[in-house]
Amino acid sequence: MIEARGLLLDIDGVLTVSWEAIPGAPEAMAALRDAGVPFALITNTTTTSRAEIASHLRRAGIDVADDEILTAPMATAAYVRRHHPGARCYLLGVDGAATDMEGVDLVDPAAGSADVVIVAGADEAFTFDNLNRAFRMVLDGAALVAMQRNLSWREADGMSLDAGAYLMGFEAASGVTAAVAGKPSPDFFQAGLDLLGMEPASVAMIGDDVEYDVLAAQAIGMTGVLVRTGKFRPEHLANASAEPDVVLDSIADVPALLAPAGTSAADS
Repeated sequence: MIEARGLLLDIDGVLTVSWEAIPGAPEAMAALRDAGVPFALITNTTTTSRAEIASHLRRAGIDVADDEILTAPMATAAYVRRHHPGARCYLLGVDGAATDMEGVDLVDPAAGSADVVIVAGADEAFTFDNLNRAFRMVLDGAALVAMQRNLSWREADGMSLDAGAYLMGFEAASGVTAAVAGKPSPDFFQAGLDLLGMEPASVAMIGDDVEYDVLAAQAIGMTGVLVRTGKFRPEHLANASAEPDVVLDSIADVPALLAPAGTSAADS
């Protein structure tokens, strides 16, 4: 048992893979809702808008409302509005990321200059020409903001490289370190907590990435729960910088893990 009264959940690798439900996920989410457990979904997915994500999940049998989802593009837009108001931004990523970026001025992809380069998740837009265009903008003084820095993620046909793998080379070549708006940024987790209206000590984060989902959440005082689905690999856990609070086979095990509201783990 854990004492968390609310949950933040990753989506890719925890609830679905390529928008197909992980076995037991629909039933687990229904059980959490029936039990009155507050939850929000926080995701580094950048190719799909929040509304589209919610629609995909509902088609997979997972009942979720649009406003229960927080995306990395939403967090990135908030970061840019706060730190670079009025900036002209070049988005390295497909158009799906732009849908959740209200209030951000995105320049034409062929633009030769921008005030901010925004790196989305790795997708079809990560061509040499686009990467090199963004690289030159940063060399010319543009700020570098990344939606996330995940190294990989799992699709139906296997593992795929993600933006973090490109970002490491980009930072090394430019000498500029990116500001990260999505996971593992503490601000992104805090935005999820704000959505729940709960404090870190009362919330558990459920993820398949030991470093960026689980340990990053633990660093701000949340309970970290790692699931052995999605991108999970035993060697990642063995080589992690710290240990998760809990390791489970899948999301299907989560409802039974939660102590009843108002009950401590020692009493259960």
